[in-house]
Amino acid sequence: MSNLIVIGFPKVEEAETVRQELVGIQQEHLISLEDAVVLEHGEDGHVHLRQAINLAAAGAVSGSFWGMLVGLIFLNPLVGLAVGAGAGAASGALSDIGINDQFLKDLSETLPKGSAALALLVRDSTPDKVVERLRSHAPNARLVKTSLSNTDEEQLRDLLQKAAQQAEALRLS
Repeated sequence: MSNLIVIGFPKVEEAETVRQELVGIQQEHLISLEDAVVLEHGEDGHVHLRQAINLAAAGAVSGSFWGMLVGLIFLNPLVGLAVGAGAGAASGALSDIGINDQFLKDLSETLPKGSAALALLVRDSTPDKVVERLRSHAPNARLVKTSLSNTDEEQLRDLLQKAAQQAEALRLS
């Protein structure tokens, strides 16, 4: 079962940086993510979701392949390519995998204007090692929401607090 973890940051750039670092950490098998979305509550009041995967583009590529294949069978590959790309893009745009978009938009509106959050759907992780690797971001990070048990959430809060203290001590020395 996957767990939702939402971590707030004062700036969208930091949330984006942490997401990129998590991709690298995932390649080391310290964390397994199903979804990672940066939520931004802009200064203008608008909410922006920055998805890790562009479903419309992925659907267009897949649809193009299948459309061209069907087009080759019926001796008109260009028409098949165009129709497949259009159908794939439409189906990709209508798909919603990972964290529910409406939930993310509602959550984004609760963030202070100009701030951001990183919403993670975590399948598996080694929390102490992941937090240690992201220690430099801990002073600005705050736990916004989780689906963890109360005990696990408290342990994560403690890990974040210790990492923030260590980062601050390194900065002052």
